[in-house]
Amino acid sequence: MSIFRDQDAPPTYWLTRFMMLRLLGLVYGVGFLVAINQIVPLIGENGLLPLGTYLKEVSLTYGSPGAGFVHLPTVFWFGHSDSALLTVAWIGFVLSLVVVAGYANAPVLGVLWFLYMSIVHAGQDWYGYGWEIQLTETGFLAIFLCPLLDLRPFPKRPPPFVVIVLFRWLIFRIMLGAGLIKYRGDVVWRNGTALYYYFETQPIPGPFTRWFRFLPRVALQIGVWFNWLAELAAPWFVFWPKAGRHIAGIVIVLFQVVLIVSGNLSFLNWLTIIPALACFDDSFWAKLLPGRLVRKAALAAENAEESKPMLTTSWVVAGLIALLSIQPVLNMLSPGQIMNTSFDPLDLVNTYGAFGSVGQERYNIVFEGTTGDTTGGKANWKPYVYKYLPTLPDKRPPQIAPYQPHLDWQMWFAAMGTPDQYPWTFNLVYKLLHNDPGAISLFAGNPFPARPPRFMRAVLYKYKFAKPGNQQGLYWTRQKMGDWIPALSAEDPRLLTFLKNEGWVR
Repeated sequence: MSIFRDQDAPPTYWLTRFMMLRLLGLVYGVGFLVAINQIVPLIGENGLLPLGTYLKEVSLTYGSPGAGFVHLPTVFWFGHSDSALLTVAWIGFVLSLVVVAGYANAPVLGVLWFLYMSIVHAGQDWYGYGWEIQLTETGFLAIFLCPLLDLRPFPKRPPPFVVIVLFRWLIFRIMLGAGLIKYRGDVVWRNGTALYYYFETQPIPGPFTRWFRFLPRVALQIGVWFNWLAELAAPWFVFWPKAGRHIAGIVIVLFQVVLIVSGNLSFLNWLTIIPALACFDDSFWAKLLPGRLVRKAALAAENAEESKPMLTTSWVVAGLIALLSIQPVLNMLSPGQIMNTSFDPLDLVNTYGAFGSVGQERYNIVFEGTTGDTTGGKANWKPYVYKYLPTLPDKRPPQIAPYQPHLDWQMWFAAMGTPDQYPWTFNLVYKLLHNDPGAISLFAGNPFPARPPRFMRAVLYKYKFAKPGNQQGLYWTRQKMGDWIPALSAEDPRLLTFLKNEGWVR
C-alpha cells in the first residue's frame, strides 16, 4: 500500500485500470440492456426502420454485401432476424456483467466492442448520437489496457502507460471539441445566457431540472463559466504532471456529475467520466478506495511482470490512433467544425461535441388517437404518453439516465423539424392505427387497449416549465401550435402509398 503513497515513486495505474473497466462494463451493460428492450420494435423485421431494408440499400450503394460490410462493419450482415438482434444484445449484456464483476481481458473487451459497434452501425437514426461512437472508441482503447488471457481484476501485467495517455487524448478531444462547438455555434454561450434556456429545452429533463431552470440568473451565468473551465481550460492540463492533471480530472468529473443531476443525457456523462479517470494515478485512488482493494492492487504491482508483446501492441495502437487523429484534429480547428462524426469505418477516432446551439423554446410532438368522427372537430382525442419525454403537464420528469429511450430522444429532434425529415413517423402512425405491440411498447401505455383508433394525428405543442409551487400542481404549461401530422386513417391512400414506396408495407 505504501508504494502508492511514495510521492517520489513513478505513478502507477493499477487502481485506475480497475475503476475505468468497472465503469465501462456498467455503460456497456446499460447500452445492451437498452437494445434488449428496444432494438426489435426499432429496427427488427417489423420495426420502424427495418434493418433488412437498410442493409439492402447499403449493399446496392456499394455494389455488394461484401463491400457493404467493409464500409459498414456489423455482424448483422450474416443474419438480422429479430432473434439475431436479441442474441447479440443478450451476449453483450452478459459479458458486460462479467466486466462489472471485475473480470476482463482483451478477448472479452474485443467481443463487447465489436458487438456494440454492430448495433450502432445497424441502428440508423436511433443510434446516430455522439455517445454511441464515443462508446465504440472508448471500448476499443480498453481492449489494450488488459492482458490477452488473464481475467483477474489485478493481473500480473501492468496497464501500458501509453494506453493511459491515449485515454487522456480521448478526454482532451471530447472536452475541447464540445467547448469549441459551443463557442463557435451560438451567441448565447458567448454572452453567458445559454443556461437561461438550456434546462427547459434539453431533450429529456430530469426531476431536478426545473430547480436548475429557476436558479438566479447570476448562478446560471456562473454555470456557463464553469462550462468554459471544464471544456476549454481543463483539457489542456490532462497531460501535465500529477497536481495539474488531478485538478483537471476533478473539474471534468465534477462537471459531468452536475450534468447527470440536472438532466437525462443518456449514458453520455457516465461514459465521458471513463477517460477522465485516466488523469488519476494510484496515489489518488489510494486515498479514496477501501484498504482491502488498495492492498490487492499494491500486491499485484509488487509482483508485476512486463509483457513485451503487450507493450509492442500498445505502441502500434498509439501509432494508428495518431494517424487517425489527423482528420478529427483538423475538424476541431476548422471554423466549420462539425460534431459527433466518425472518419473511419470502425469509429476508432471520432470528433465530438454537444449543444453547439441551444433552443430558446421547447416544442414537443404528441401522438393522439380517436375512435370517433373527426369532422367538425367533434372527436375526443387521447394522447399516447411517452415513457419519459414530457407529455402530461402534471407529470414530474423522472430520472432515467444512463438509460436511453430512443423514441423519446428522436421525437425531441423531430419537434424541431418536419415529418418529411423523419419519415419513419408515418410508419409509427400506421402501426399505432393497428395497435402494433412493438410500437406501443415504446410508449408508457396504450390509450386504446380494446380496439385501435380510427384516426391518428401528431400535434405540436410548446411547453414551458410551470413555476414551482403553483396552485394547480403543474410541472409544465403548454400551448397547442397546430397539427404536425394531420389526421390519418389506416386506409388513407396517401399514407399507404408512401409506406409502400418506402418498403414498409406490402
